[in-house]
Amino acid sequence: MTTVPEVSAEGLWDGLADLEPDNDGPVWEDPIPLKRSRELPLFPTGTLPGWLRAFVEAVAEETQTPVDLAACIALSVLATAAGGRAVVHVRGNWREPTNLFVVVALPPANRKSAVFAALTEPLFEAEELLKATVQPAIVEAQLTARLAKEAADRAAAKAAGAEGGKRDELIAAAVGMAQTADAVTVPVEPQLLADDATAETVTSRMAEQGGRISVMSAEGEIFDIIAGRYSGKPNMGVFLKGHAGDRLRVDRQTRKEYIDHPALTMGLSVQPKVLDDIGKVAGFKGRGLLGRFLYSLPKSLVGEREVITDPVPDEVTAAYTRNVIDLTLSLAEWTDPAVIQLSADADAALIEFQRRIEPKLAARGGSLGHISDWAGKLAGATARMAALLHLAEHLQGGHARPVAVATMQAAITIGEYFTAHALAVFDAMGIDPAISRARSLLEVLEANEWTEVSRRDLFAKLSRAEFPTVADLEPAVALLEEHGYLRAYLPERTGARGRPPAPRYLLHPALSKPAA
Repeated sequence: MTTVPEVSAEGLWDGLADLEPDNDGPVWEDPIPLKRSRELPLFPTGTLPGWLRAFVEAVAEETQTPVDLAACIALSVLATAAGGRAVVHVRGNWREPTNLFVVVALPPANRKSAVFAALTEPLFEAEELLKATVQPAIVEAQLTARLAKEAADRAAAKAAGAEGGKRDELIAAAVGMAQTADAVTVPVEPQLLADDATAETVTSRMAEQGGRISVMSAEGEIFDIIAGRYSGKPNMGVFLKGHAGDRLRVDRQTRKEYIDHPALTMGLSVQPKVLDDIGKVAGFKGRGLLGRFLYSLPKSLVGEREVITDPVPDEVTAAYTRNVIDLTLSLAEWTDPAVIQLSADADAALIEFQRRIEPKLAARGGSLGHISDWAGKLAGATARMAALLHLAEHLQGGHARPVAVATMQAAITIGEYFTAHALAVFDAMGIDPAISRARSLLEVLEANEWTEVSRRDLFAKLSRAEFPTVADLEPAVALLEEHGYLRAYLPERTGARGRPPAPRYLLHPALSKPAA
């Protein structure tokens, strides 16, 4: 916890004397707003394989949208193609699936739907090709099942009219035919994508599709569904387990569905307010849902866009479409997932990244301590992205060669991008209690219009629900001091004995001036 520095009043004022041209009091610079926006990096498109980078940048140019939107959805497209069909073996018993949860936050009028349509179109084409491939088998199985059922029904009717020993023989034959009819399995029509759907629908689709499904949406209503705003209660289980790959079992009177290794991918684009709202939903953070998403908060280009733009070149679109379809189809038949290995150098790069992250997770003093649930999953997410980039670089037989160190370094660069954006998103959600309390403290200072106040008087004005003890006040005070709203000092003792004086705070003149 940050502590208030013990500075004597004399020392403080001596230090301020040089800044005091007219003896009217200390000079104050303008305070730094608590809601100061972070300088967020652009998505590093140079980390993507050439064919993917070309399409992402061309789509961003034609639609005049931040390149982050197309790039993040492109990662979701790769995860849709590979999720449930490939895993990356990191080291020891550590394996990561290759599905991802990605969400991009942009205000309205940013042409999100156009970008989604361009990036996901090859997945729909691949889905149709898969359907066409399996359709003959579906027709054959349906016909076989129908004929077997009809034969079983005829045998049962014949047995029912028989007498004596002949009847037992006919019943046994009818039972055998019925069992044969029930044993005929009709293949399920392939489905890669689902739009916003209920938790029950997502579970059923995954069970039907061998444990995999992808939710891709330019609206993001899925958060309302997860929060239970339509059903009346939150239902996060399938989303938590679908990200981690943990065994999922639904055993109810109306349905029984078992999925040993679920792989759910989500690629979403939402308005920034949605992220603010989900941070307030009970259970989203406590159960770890927020920690599973990779967040992007790009700068809107609305108001700065070119009217006439270059369309995506036909050859760039053709290469993107062909490669996404080829990757999807090449992995579609894997029932036991393809296992992707790391090269020794790639593993060493990931280990070094983990060593850099670990101290930052500390609850006291770690820059990622307040989002450790998210940051604790960063290494795993990075390994997943490295595997996806690897598959995109080696469209045929990628599982037969290890991930190169350059690919891992590219994934680490993307991980650092998502870290910067996650910090901004969680700041907006108010996840950091020090920031939240500092804002509450600032409101109290502005409301009372003090020029100076003691810690005791200040603490008396604060909510005990938010500030249970004086110790809870100190980090908020330190943050306001860092931003230039106040200056803490210790008054001089008035006697030789007794407790040392409590801190007092000089307040920025702007806090005691009524708003114009």
